[in-house]
Amino acid sequence: MKFSIRNILSLILFSVVILTIVYCGDSTPKENTKDNPTLDNVYLNHHDSAKYVGMSQCKLCHQDIYNSYIETGMGKSFEVASKQKSSAKFSEHTVIYDKFQDFYYHPFWNGDSLKILEFRLKGKDTIFKRVESVDYIIGSGQHTNSHITSSNGYLHQVPMTYYTQKQKWDFPPGFENGFNTRFSRKIGLECMSCHNSLPDFAQGSENKFNALPEGVNCERCHGPGSIHVEQRSTGAKIDTSKYIDYSIVNPGKLSIDLQFDVCQRCHLQGNTVLKEGKSFLDFKPGMKLSDYMTTFLPRYKNADDEFIMASHADRLKQSKCFINSFKKESDKTSLRPYKNSLTCVTCHNPHVSVKATGGEVFNNACKNCHSTTAQNGLCSEKENVRAKVKNDCVSCHMPNSGSIDIPHVSVHDHYIRKPMKKEEVQKVKEFIGLYAINEKNPSNYTKAKAYIQQYDKFEYKAEYLDSAAFYLSDKTKADVEKNFELLIHLNFIKLDYAKVIGYLNQIGGLNKFKQTINKISLDNSNAWTAYRIGESYYNLGDIPSALPFFKNAIDLSPLNPEFRNKYAASMMALKRYDEAIAILNTIINENPKYVPSINNLGYANLISGNESKAEALYNRALKLDPDYESLLMNMAGLKIYQKKFKEAEEILKQVLKKNPKQEQAKMVLSQLKGLK
Repeated sequence: MKFSIRNILSLILFSVVILTIVYCGDSTPKENTKDNPTLDNVYLNHHDSAKYVGMSQCKLCHQDIYNSYIETGMGKSFEVASKQKSSAKFSEHTVIYDKFQDFYYHPFWNGDSLKILEFRLKGKDTIFKRVESVDYIIGSGQHTNSHITSSNGYLHQVPMTYYTQKQKWDFPPGFENGFNTRFSRKIGLECMSCHNSLPDFAQGSENKFNALPEGVNCERCHGPGSIHVEQRSTGAKIDTSKYIDYSIVNPGKLSIDLQFDVCQRCHLQGNTVLKEGKSFLDFKPGMKLSDYMTTFLPRYKNADDEFIMASHADRLKQSKCFINSFKKESDKTSLRPYKNSLTCVTCHNPHVSVKATGGEVFNNACKNCHSTTAQNGLCSEKENVRAKVKNDCVSCHMPNSGSIDIPHVSVHDHYIRKPMKKEEVQKVKEFIGLYAINEKNPSNYTKAKAYIQQYDKFEYKAEYLDSAAFYLSDKTKADVEKNFELLIHLNFIKLDYAKVIGYLNQIGGLNKFKQTINKISLDNSNAWTAYRIGESYYNLGDIPSALPFFKNAIDLSPLNPEFRNKYAASMMALKRYDEAIAILNTIINENPKYVPSINNLGYANLISGNESKAEALYNRALKLDPDYESLLMNMAGLKIYQKKFKEAEEILKQVLKKNPKQEQAKMVLSQLKGLK
């Protein structure tokens, strides 16, 4: 049986108001007495009118602190890529290889510009090459330097990290073992808000930034500085040895829990669930972190030795040293409550680099409790064992070991305890559940969201979805309205598109949706809900019903290319090619390396009769991603249209080499034989 070119082409699918603070009353600071306690919620720089002034303003009065702080890991956390910033070693022989995707990577300097070369070999011939510029280096260099590229402000991580302790180039965490996302891993607000000072984020995007500061600055721990600067500029002075200066937060004068929250904002890495209406920009030092976000970690039985890199606060709080030292604060007149308990600043001066802090500082912190006069007494270890480590408490009780999430690094485990025995380490671990680190009793809604995010972002385990469903009721219309966003997300992941539409109908359909779920936010949560509903209609074959939801997603998040791309694909499915071409051109003008849209624009041009334009666009996309399956199928379709059957056959074989289960490619390849 012979097939026409038109029949074969039909088998190839396309991918488709500010209030001004008035400092009322007597400006003379009041003494901290029972009648005037050190309340944590009276800081003037918590007000919306307080603005960030930048570290250069702080150093005008605090030069010595500035000089030491900029040498810390936080001070060096993020900068424009330069030879001075980079801790890496470069050689023309430095190459890492991804055996799963058959790509090689090589870092090099072109003058003062850092580049990453991605290439593929066939024998000794280079058959693919892509060069990307590194615009930013993230990481102080104490453990790693990772690398970020910017395209029109859209940030993506590149697939090479330098591990300074091992002096080794390798893939970044999460890129290993077949999960290399090449140049497409988005660096969004959650990531940037910890690895740097607060950025100017482009609302309506996932990963676009209008401006980026360099390094974690003073105001990340002290809060916005404008009111403090204004008060000091008038000559007003406060004796901070007796009083609290409420124009700026001094974490050392916060309650123990709130001081931990300052550190935990970033040193509590995990699965972070934002509270309703909150963003990663909202928390300020001195506020209660759980009012803004709750961070979850998986808990396992028999896995006490395992921890992730930035889990210092969580690990410390599991230590008996912390538990036994923690005393409910009864003295409300204390200027430095943390001195009554073991906290981060008991051992760490945030203004001084760990590298510049002598080991005796940490050991002295231990000896303050474990002394000859203290109840706990000195170390009970044998003298000869202690002598080998020069009585270094940290080496035994906070051992240097690797984290489970970052390869090639060693860090001190902040879970202070006796060394584990070998048989304890070798026990089989058992998953217990997700544990909220910074909130005792999170709501069921928050728990459900945590389990969905754990599945979506970290591990595709069905039990996470089962747990999410357990916490989400849908028995009544009120339940569905309350849990609507998460019910949509959960069932979209499960590919239960009919159930998604069922929930939509329960709340009153499109009109009700637009009335109640139409809020612009930094996390684009409503936009994603609209998109998931649109995708559900699309997958059920009801494309006209999908269109208004895709359009709603675009209205709420106009800088997300995925939403516009799907809207354009829907237009093409309805044969509205001119409209689709206009939308796709808008995407590419904004985000010129977004391959799905370049591919779809090629297809739309081919269907519209512009063969040469289509081929140019396909070739442009292939220079960015030679393995994009939909693109290769479209290119094969073009070659068949041009009657270049041998070239089409080679492309289809390439598809099947990467994906042997691609039934469409098998079918077209077999039908090509009828045209020879």
